[in-house]
Amino acid sequence: MMVTQIAPMLAVSDASAAIDFYKAAFGAELLWRLGSEPDIVAGLSIGGAPFFVAYEAPAYGTRGPASVGFTTVRIELFVDDPVAVHRQSFGVRRGRHSPVIEQVHDTKGPNPIKRLLQGAIVDSSGHMWLIGKILE
Repeated sequence: MMVTQIAPMLAVSDASAAIDFYKAAFGAELLWRLGSEPDIVAGLSIGGAPFFVAYEAPAYGTRGPASVGFTTVRIELFVDDPVAVHRQSFGVRRGRHSPVIEQVHDTKGPNPIKRLLQGAIVDSSGHMWLIGKILE
């Protein structure tokens, strides 16, 4: 029986550039790649967590952030050393970002996150990645 998984498929205007960025910035592994320019769909993984990249397809209702001027997705990337991953990704693309800082939350629920170490970077395609680690 297969375990249910959810993996984002990121619409991008340049799939080859996005793949190169994710490999350099986050150490992503390219699992597979279908098609050729400009019609590429690719499966990648960061530390075993899968995600997909595909050229935007306006006919099917998907456009990348570069085409619409904003993103509607924030991708949470939880890693052991968010400071190192943030530094590596910022070194690949110096763009919009926020530094990694400790955040304290007053949350409700059965398993509230009280402390989080987190920073953000906007990737070369315009998607926002929140790079963090739950501290408590």
